[in-house]
Amino acid sequence: MKLKESKKIDELYFEISLIIITFALTALMWQISGHKLIVLNLFYLPVVLAGFFLGRYRAGVLAFFSVIAVSVVTAVSLNDFAMINSPLVIGLSVTLWAAVLGLTALLVGTLSDERTQTLNDLHEAHVGVVEVLARYLQSAHPKLKARSERVAELSQSVAAEMGLPSRECDDIRVAALLYDMENIEITAKVIRRAVDDMETQQNTAPHSFQGAELAHSLGAVLTGAFPLLMSQNETEVLGQKTTNRQTPIGAQIIRAVRSYDNLIRSMSVRESYRANSDEEMLDELRRDVEAGHTDEVLDALGRILASKGASAGLALAEV
Repeated sequence: MKLKESKKIDELYFEISLIIITFALTALMWQISGHKLIVLNLFYLPVVLAGFFLGRYRAGVLAFFSVIAVSVVTAVSLNDFAMINSPLVIGLSVTLWAAVLGLTALLVGTLSDERTQTLNDLHEAHVGVVEVLARYLQSAHPKLKARSERVAELSQSVAAEMGLPSRECDDIRVAALLYDMENIEITAKVIRRAVDDMETQQNTAPHSFQGAELAHSLGAVLTGAFPLLMSQNETEVLGQKTTNRQTPIGAQIIRAVRSYDNLIRSMSVRESYRANSDEEMLDELRRDVEAGHTDEVLDALGRILASKGASAGLALAEV
């Protein structure tokens, strides 16, 4: 939950910064004698930033606050407007500015919200395609498929428990599904059938490659899951000597869940699983200094296992 709270705190600080900027511009408008209308153009900056980063609603609120502040300053200091003696002209100028400012907040905020929604939809579509493809390619290996699905679901649950954004949780799930694909040999014919590619080719000679190559080819699409997958491979190559600062949090989650899965599956008989085995397994993972599992990840894993009860461990022990 710390990461989620940290993100909220960052957004709160950004909102406070925009409000302070608005107050500063209002004070500047109050202090200037003459040409006050020029200062009105500076209010577009915080409103545009709010619309781009915070969305339409909060940009509209900031625009409304700016209009109220400027209206108060204008009403109090009508005589300080240079070259404009008519209150009606001043009122029309401020009204026109307020309308344009509100429209700017509406347009920029709407575009930002639509962009965010489009990116989320695109990400979910990519995740769905890769998940279906991974399950299809692993269908010939039931045990490997079941293991990948277990690790993926548990890793996603741990990521959600730690307060990671939904997109990062999806990336962790995809990386966990793709991890074991390097052990599967796939042909080009199988891939064409999996993605329903009906395009005919002149050269139909069989071409085989490893699942890891497919995972690498997906790196351009799933830019979030691919670094996690590469981090897992690099950690194994280096003998798990990579420091936690160098390892992404998603890779740490997958590695901890896989280690827990290995411990549970290593039990010889089902009767060896006891109600307190989850705590014992987590304690053993904490004692594994070489693996370098972080307490934050293991604590989140413990909370997930406690919420699921002993049935989760029993299901793993039967495999």
